[in-house]
Amino acid sequence: MEVTFLGTGTSGGVPLIGCQCHVCKSNDPRDKRLRTSILIQTQDLTFAVDCGPDFRQQMLREDVRNLDAILMTHSHKDHTCGFDDIRAFNFIQKKAMDVYCTQETEAGIKEQFSYAFNDTDYPHLPKMDFKTIHHSPFTIHSLVVQPIEVMHGSMKVNGYRIGDFTYITDAKTITKEERDKIRGSKILVVNALRPEDHYSHFTIEEALELVADVKPELTYFTHMSHQFGLHAEMEQKLPANVRVAYDGLKIKV
Repeated sequence: MEVTFLGTGTSGGVPLIGCQCHVCKSNDPRDKRLRTSILIQTQDLTFAVDCGPDFRQQMLREDVRNLDAILMTHSHKDHTCGFDDIRAFNFIQKKAMDVYCTQETEAGIKEQFSYAFNDTDYPHLPKMDFKTIHHSPFTIHSLVVQPIEVMHGSMKVNGYRIGDFTYITDAKTITKEERDKIRGSKILVVNALRPEDHYSHFTIEEALELVADVKPELTYFTHMSHQFGLHAEMEQKLPANVRVAYDGLKIKV
């Protein structure tokens, strides 16, 4: 299985209009972070996790010609805004896009893109085929996926474990029961927003505490704001088993 980091930033992670900080002005391409998403590819399956505002740009950059499904973590706009652009895949693949998500996330997407679900004869609306998931493992084609419930402030968000790979974004707290589902992962990807406290996201120290607790072999930080710091500098400061992900990075799992 190959994982491509489509984006590793937040809405405050990409260069901000008028911002003069050293991250926003950095010439290192690893500091140019689109909104957080990954692409997972196996021999017979390609799907994205989340579909944010930069979805079209990410698909073009990675030359994605076929997309079997989209797996959603939650319904916040920085993870859903790209759904209008699935129309290209609808047209090429001649079918609705399979979207795996909870009922709550489905309701949020339908509210945000209400025009796609109204009675109309307009032929070129984005078409989605929702596949409802719950707390138990499910399959995307033949790939087994274990949801991991994390709290994004007071909102429930899904992380996911696929074999030895665990992906978590937008977490602030994770119960012991859910942490136990992460244990044994070889690779963990987890959000690390910034050094300073935030009410709904892990700080860098809180993300490191999770790493120390669940003990993956290797961790990649994602969902980083421009306050996170420069890629090159942060890589030197973090433990040897913790890396800073960047847009376009590909890893084998």
